[in-house]
Amino acid sequence: MATNKVISKLNTQVNMEQTASQAYLGMAIWCEQNALEGSASFFYSQSDEERTHMLKIIKYINSIGGTVNISHIDSPSKKYTSLKMTLEKGLDSEKKVTASINKLTDLALSEKDFESFNFLQWFISEQAEEEQKFQSILDKFELLGNDGHALYSIDKLMGRMSSAEEDVEEKIT
Repeated sequence: MATNKVISKLNTQVNMEQTASQAYLGMAIWCEQNALEGSASFFYSQSDEERTHMLKIIKYINSIGGTVNISHIDSPSKKYTSLKMTLEKGLDSEKKVTASINKLTDLALSEKDFESFNFLQWFISEQAEEEQKFQSILDKFELLGNDGHALYSIDKLMGRMSSAEEDVEEKIT
């Protein structure tokens, strides 16, 4: 059975996922305004994914009889100077979410809340994938550079990644 401590931290995680979704929305808007359509598609998809994570946690809290508390969050930033910067901010965000999920999982285990511990295992795997995805795109900048041709190639890659993720999600649902 979930303790009040675990439910409180699950609510904190809901707000982290909501904030991440908004941040990716701001990145998508910036990319779209700067003719980076593939990257915009990637970040719109990331925003949707974070919202899905938020809803998954909300539904879990409801299923265990907890109370969901959703906080107000600020509008997303759209102040970026480069695609690489958006990706670095995205990777930083994913690392923060990973750390939070890890702490929450540790708390569930220490509270002997095995149901929540089990629920959180999916998020642990998901976060590892997310960090790797962002790092792999950032690695392309090291490989290709920052000129127009490199930016064009990375933008196209991000668009393909977004399409591939959407295809996988359609097959799952």
